[in-house]
Amino acid sequence: MLRGAGAIAIALPWLEIMGPERTARAAPAPAKRFLAVYTPGGTVIDRWRPTGTETSFTLGPILSPLAPVQDRLLVVDGLDMQSARGEQHQAGIIAWLTGSAQEGSTNGGYGSGPSVDQVIASRISAGIKAKASIQLAVRWATGKSHGLMSPMNIANFEDTAPYSPIPPRLDPVEIFTELFGTLDPSAGNDAARRLARRQSILDFLDGRYSALSARLGADDRQKIDQHLTKIREIEQRLSTTPAACRAPTTVDTSDYNPYAGLNADDVGSNKDIATDAAIPKVGKLMTDMLVMALACDITAVGTLQWSDTEAKYTLPWLNLPENHHFYQEQGGFKPAECELIYTWYSEQHLYLLQEMEKVDMGGHSLLDESVVFFGSEISNPASHRKTDMPFLLAGGGGGLRTGRWVRYPSLPHNNLLVSILNLFGDTRTTFGDRAYCTGPLANLT
Repeated sequence: MLRGAGAIAIALPWLEIMGPERTARAAPAPAKRFLAVYTPGGTVIDRWRPTGTETSFTLGPILSPLAPVQDRLLVVDGLDMQSARGEQHQAGIIAWLTGSAQEGSTNGGYGSGPSVDQVIASRISAGIKAKASIQLAVRWATGKSHGLMSPMNIANFEDTAPYSPIPPRLDPVEIFTELFGTLDPSAGNDAARRLARRQSILDFLDGRYSALSARLGADDRQKIDQHLTKIREIEQRLSTTPAACRAPTTVDTSDYNPYAGLNADDVGSNKDIATDAAIPKVGKLMTDMLVMALACDITAVGTLQWSDTEAKYTLPWLNLPENHHFYQEQGGFKPAECELIYTWYSEQHLYLLQEMEKVDMGGHSLLDESVVFFGSEISNPASHRKTDMPFLLAGGGGGLRTGRWVRYPSLPHNNLLVSILNLFGDTRTTFGDRAYCTGPLANLT
């Protein structure tokens, strides 16, 4: 390794002076991007679950909108969220990405460990990208949280103790301006300063390579020269905006109040119909911004929450006048209405994956190098049960083998979280509460 300013290290190529070369089994390249997508209220599991075999299956009615990208999906069936300990919905959203139990008042009722997205961000994004991670939410902090941060609505927790909760960004206009207000690398902003710093580090290391090259034999010198060429290619990429990068198309969101939750009451009777009606277009814009934030190399990690665990917003575009929580349990479990809602969410998942697949990252798609994790805080809306959790993975990062329906009856979902980390090159064998983690899942790659 040659180490330069700012603790940046660049590996040397293998040289003859390092000893005899050894053959090694090729391993899949680690995944480069991670997205987590949350939808509230679980599912209607019998209408969600596929039928058939691992590699020849038919998606259930709720997942059927995803048929066009079925070959990019891994349906992960049968896991139990055993680490979800605490209040019914709160414990679920906390455990979803942390694999840890809800703590008592000493930690504000939040989680006792980091969320998997933040561990991944520390590995592949923090200090490398302009933003370590991006957390976005649509129609958030409804009902009892009254528009404020609460254990009912937080999914992301920092990677270091005390694992503080990270609230999502809500205002689509502010988010767009911050992320895409300028895509000019010559602008006098933080992104431009980071670019200059990274280029200066490469220049410094280039000089050290040249000094080393003078002391090597002909074959090693040729390898060094080839490596220097690769370094310059990196520098050229740093000096330009990625070819796939473009600002998303904006929409008029003047009818959407991102802070409508501040006016919420406990049961959801105080409705904001105009804001609720704008959820589809705002959700699409949020999705577009996340995809382009990845494509533009602004970040490598993101989370999208379609609301919070209370889900006390109406769905007028589906002709459902009551709030989502009403159809889950507040008005008695209504499976037909819930199926309609969850099927609509599958349509939004389809849009996300198709947009990621459209982005050319240089001979492969953005989806090819990514892992997308879809989940919820419960499995059964009526009972709040957390067995048979409705989880999906998508993408091809880390060698993930998709186009399959895999079943893990009664295994802890923490096993899935550590498996996701493994896809990013993290070799740990447990994650979250160790009492509910027996090791990585087999048969993902």
